Amino acid sequence: MTFAHPYILLLWLLLPVLAWLKGKLGQASAFVYSSVDLVRPITGFHRSRAGAILANLRWLALAVFIFALAQPRLVRGESHIKASGIDIVVALDLSGSMRSEDFGPGQSRIKLAKEVLGKFIDNRPNDRIGLVAFAKDAYIASPPTLDHDYLQHQLDRLTIGVIDENATAIGSALMTSLNRIKDLKDKSKIVILMTDGENNSGKVPPMTAADAAQALAVKVYTIGIGKQGTAPYPVGKDQFGQMHYRDMAVDVDEETLKKIAQETGGKYYRADTADTMRRIYADIDRLETTEVEVKKFQHYDELFGHAAIAGLAVFLLEMILGQTVWRKLP
Repeated sequence: MTFAHPYILLLWLLLPVLAWLKGKLGQASAFVYSSVDLVRPITGFHRSRAGAILANLRWLALAVFIFALAQPRLVRGESHIKASGIDIVVALDLSGSMRSEDFGPGQSRIKLAKEVLGKFIDNRPNDRIGLVAFAKDAYIASPPTLDHDYLQHQLDRLTIGVIDENATAIGSALMTSLNRIKDLKDKSKIVILMTDGENNSGKVPPMTAADAAQALAVKVYTIGIGKQGTAPYPVGKDQFGQMHYRDMAVDVDEETLKKIAQETGGKYYRADTADTMRRIYADIDRLETTEVEVKKFQHYDELFGHAAIAGLAVFLLEMILGQTVWRKLP
């Protein structure tokens, strides 16, 4: 259990002082005697235990209210894990050409890329992995995180069309990835750039972004997706539900992708089959790692409401007993 405002618990230290002051000052008597000793032999007068119980209930209610104000919470899913010491950002191309089905009917480039990337994420549970989506522009889909459930959810949401799909901004994608990884303190920083085209959009030339990656000691692994020559591109279904295709030229700018990888100490891969794509990620998966301990949190269960209700229950019990069973004469 933890507290959002633990310093409020210091008010507990005041309770004994307040109780002592209250006992010292006491309350004004309803009946005034010149001396209690005059009537003690006759009545057997002694302090009421009922009054002491009621007073203790009042102090207990106050203590519980202070506990509630400190905002107690249960941490669910807290764990100390070994992180790899590698931060990875994957830049995924969402341009329209990624609909091409190089890998068989129904196996588009984007579908296979997301499938293999999802398995790569599952195989590296202790890595901080981020996600950048790009086409005409580049956007952050997820910052580097150890919460891979969230990361997989963001990956599932990425579809062609969420960004203007009519251009490819490779330089902007790489620079956006660098901006998310440059301030992290781990030993190794890696960008995996996946594209099936050439840079024809954005304000940052790819080699300028590569120079920035080299200066920041970030390795860039580049992956060119698609077969050589042409690839079948879906253009729509006919009245019978049959998908029609047209051949589209494959325009992977291998020369630029190789230069980016060489300059940053990474490696260039050509993914022209499904098996090749999987082997690429298996190769990247063998990167050197340095373990560091990281505390990971899932979420909190807030206990303020439960504590407040408990304090109110004690307070109401004291009031009910004081007005019924142990009611005092005025």
